[in-house]
Amino acid sequence: MSPALAIGDILTRAQVEQTAATIAAAQEPSGAIPWTVGEHTDVWNHLEAAMALMVGGEREAAERAFAWARATQRADGSWPMKIVVGEVEDHSGESNMSAYVAVAVWHHWLVARDEPFVHRMWPTVRRALDFVVSMQLPFGGMAWSQEWRDGAPAAVNEEALLAGSSSIHHALRAGVALAGLLGDPQVGWELAGGRLGHALREHRDLFLDKSEFSMDWYYPVLGGAVRGEAGHRLLAERWETFVEPGLGIRCVSTNPWVTGAETCELVLALEALGDRERALQLLADMQHLRTVEGSYWTGYVWPDDVYWPVEQTTYTAAAVVLAVDALSDGTPGADIMRGTTLAPDFAEIGLACGCASPDSPASTAGSAERVAGVARRTA
Repeated sequence: MSPALAIGDILTRAQVEQTAATIAAAQEPSGAIPWTVGEHTDVWNHLEAAMALMVGGEREAAERAFAWARATQRADGSWPMKIVVGEVEDHSGESNMSAYVAVAVWHHWLVARDEPFVHRMWPTVRRALDFVVSMQLPFGGMAWSQEWRDGAPAAVNEEALLAGSSSIHHALRAGVALAGLLGDPQVGWELAGGRLGHALREHRDLFLDKSEFSMDWYYPVLGGAVRGEAGHRLLAERWETFVEPGLGIRCVSTNPWVTGAETCELVLALEALGDRERALQLLADMQHLRTVEGSYWTGYVWPDDVYWPVEQTTYTAAAVVLAVDALSDGTPGADIMRGTTLAPDFAEIGLACGCASPDSPASTAGSAERVAGVARRTA
């Protein structure tokens, strides 16, 4: 049997900092962090990159990224789906993208313990999560996006994405943790989180079928709705479908293409379940995507032995940095996906899906107590 991998054998701290520097180098003067130089920026991947900058010692660049998020948020709490060098290319507001600001701000708090920064970002987080909660569908999932026409919100796309809703579940726990820290409870977010968590555990068949994408497989675990033995069982179901030993994981089950970002997100999901051995192996497997400068190719098509697309993306680099941090406990933000510093699991109260709901007065009364508990643990 081969000896167990150690994180330092895969990437050193200096290499992590080198990768963070490649993200900072792609940042635009406005503070925006596009997928790659000259391409579009979306707020989810932009904020993930900001988190990686915090881990990699690039705090000034990270805070310019947060300032950009504050400046570009719309009055309804959303952001345009695509912005290219300051010009909006797609005005639609995606619920998942808007929610992620709560995760990034909580991560910043864990790393820097900068309470004035949290106060500065709190109005942005509140608007974003209020927008997201307004998109909840009766079964508990979150509508995918708010369309825009003629400069104003229009129809809501009422299909729910499993991966996006799973990420929103994570963001709501971060948002409630921030609310507890600031003494501004948001019980509506907790109620929405309880309904959403129930849907992710019990009604995955009601989400839009994107089962060919690996994200739909592991995201309920990554987002924290499915953990423990249920999480292990869920990952076991399609392990052979998506995991390519020595290379990483497929983005799409039908294509011979592994991608670095999805591989590192699965690393984070495995680490959250305590499966460090496989997490380390997958992180090691995807290092063939690393360049000598420390950036990462997006993906690799192995029958053709080519990188595709022919670009190195900031979101791939960011996912690597966050995966290394989680496995090494390199910063106080290493817990961000594991989630022990987040708000506790939400109670399933006020379900509208027809399932029995434990909506007792005691459950409702426990809401404020749970929020206060998070504030005590993280103060």
